[in-house]
Amino acid sequence: MDNDFDQLYRAIESRDRRFDGRFVIAVTSTGIYCRPSCPAQTPKRANVRFYPLPAAAQAAGFRACKRCRPQASPGSPEWDVRADLTARALRLIAEGAVDTDGVGGLAQRLAVSERHLHRQLVGEVGAGPLMLARTRRAQTARLLVESTDLPLTDIAFTAGYASVRQFNDSIREAFGCTPSALRAGASARSAPAGTGAIVLRLALRRPYDAVSLLGWLKSRAVAGIEQVDDTSYRRTIRLPRTSGVLELVPDGDHLTMRLAVDELVDLTAAVARARALADLDADPDAVGLVLRADPLLRPLVDARPGLRVPGHVDGFELACRAVLGQQISVAGARTMTGRLVAALGDPLPEPAGPLTHLFPTAAAIADADFAGVGLTGARQRTLRAVGAAVATGDLRLDRGADRARTETQLLDLPGVGPWTASYIAMRALGDPDAFPAGDLGLRRTSAGLGGPADTDALELRSHRWRPWRAYAAQHLWTHPEETR
Repeated sequence: MDNDFDQLYRAIESRDRRFDGRFVIAVTSTGIYCRPSCPAQTPKRANVRFYPLPAAAQAAGFRACKRCRPQASPGSPEWDVRADLTARALRLIAEGAVDTDGVGGLAQRLAVSERHLHRQLVGEVGAGPLMLARTRRAQTARLLVESTDLPLTDIAFTAGYASVRQFNDSIREAFGCTPSALRAGASARSAPAGTGAIVLRLALRRPYDAVSLLGWLKSRAVAGIEQVDDTSYRRTIRLPRTSGVLELVPDGDHLTMRLAVDELVDLTAAVARARALADLDADPDAVGLVLRADPLLRPLVDARPGLRVPGHVDGFELACRAVLGQQISVAGARTMTGRLVAALGDPLPEPAGPLTHLFPTAAAIADADFAGVGLTGARQRTLRAVGAAVATGDLRLDRGADRARTETQLLDLPGVGPWTASYIAMRALGDPDAFPAGDLGLRRTSAGLGGPADTDALELRSHRWRPWRAYAAQHLWTHPEETR
């Protein structure tokens, strides 16, 4: 990052919060690394080092600032935009892939050797996969220490440490104090012991249009697995090793996340999926700069500068819902998906009010006869094909997937066309440049605003909006005059 030294130094001089999460600043005279907006006195230029990730600063021997807590800032949007090996690896590590599969399993998912993966990450971000995973683990542990009343021993194993001693050493190395000291210095915790849930604060970038996000999710909420009102989103969630109920509540400069699960072994994955669902790492300033350049979109962006693209907690579920939503209304797709959940979903051991089921597994969909669901034969064949491809591991629908390869694989399945593949890329893969140009709602809104109504013409116009075409689509879909 030395090539941008002057620009980055000006950012820390101005304490510009827009740069939080994009890089961290390390100070050689103190051994501390901070976020760009840290209120501490600006260090001398000669004492400053810049790193793209907290893990890189920690690998270089620096520890996190206790005042600005750089590890708690939103993640860099750069890694969501990019689709290369480094970005895919970082997204998978954020979801806990190293904790569940090891570095070897991560390398296998990325179709590279462990050595090549390590060399690529060190060269690009300054830290290898193990160091990145260790930093992520320490961040998860700190969240639990400061936000809950869980015993520190339980936190050690929940965060993925092999022993309490390893936990203590890691926290001391990362933050310069013991777990007990972190807890003593924390503000009042939001998850009292005995509530049966973990409550955490998830940082976001402002502006953040929570009203539009909840409105979108509410209009598509499926009975049995989702419950949405004007202030919160609740749903059942299936994680790698456990399952339960997730709740997200917008609250100013953060989202409050409440997770009730049988075991806390998948907390890292749950946090990553919640952040993806609510699109918390997006950079609204960067998106707005591009989209406002087109007169067609400028008034839409000015009206809602913090609009987000809703992601999802389960790529397979999103793919099935995309198939069920082909060429029917949103209300019709909700009804059809609800029937599918009731017929094939796994019941929750302890229903949480209207939340009664988990979405069906890929294996269940692959072998289903769909009796009573009301699906056409063609749609049944498509669902079975998607289920079989995911169940065998041939098709991956997570944010670490190779986007181009995945879209090609989807288009090879029976009944999956460009609209379905692009919609899945937007919400399951997190591709900010996916754009289903053939969508009727997009074309209708575009025409109403004086833009192209033809698919090919709209596709051509959308090239102006790269790499943020998914956000353009969301603006057009949720325009007040669009009722789709």
